Amino acid sequence: MKKIWIAFLLILSLEHFSHAQTGNHVLGLRFGSGDGFGTEISYQYGLSTLNRLEFDLGFNNHHEYYNSVRNQYNSWGLTTLYHWVHPIDNDFKWYIGPGAKIGSWSYNSGFNYQYDNGLFLVAAGDIGIEYTFPVGIQLALSARPELGLLNHGTDINVGFAIRYQFK
Repeated sequence: MKKIWIAFLLILSLEHFSHAQTGNHVLGLRFGSGDGFGTEISYQYGLSTLNRLEFDLGFNNHHEYYNSVRNQYNSWGLTTLYHWVHPIDNDFKWYIGPGAKIGSWSYNSGFNYQYDNGLFLVAAGDIGIEYTFPVGIQLALSARPELGLLNHGTDINVGFAIRYQFK
């Protein structure tokens, strides 16, 4: 029993020290393509100096006219990614990691008054490079392969991000 308590306290202390090196909160915008949402609100939370979580929230609302009839499409999606960060230089890094996206979509056709909606689920990955300037501005370029699991297509979402790193 004593060994279990020692192992438990060791794990807690390691977890505490890993968070002591963290403090990176990064907030900004990611401009994507493909089956993505265009512009997404992007937030990164540093778990350690080499690991982090990224959350991207995107909205899509567009309409088109076909034969004088308006068709409306609305959707939102939340992408969650886990990154392993690999330094190339002090401020220049590359990263890779798995993730998932969940969201909702709705389509309203004014021609035949058809309304359809649903939930979608996507398995995703992410690979990219980033540079953080000394003033805290971060520029990143990434490719996010997305495999549609439910009501979503398969595509590669290429994106450019500009964020601010809070220190």
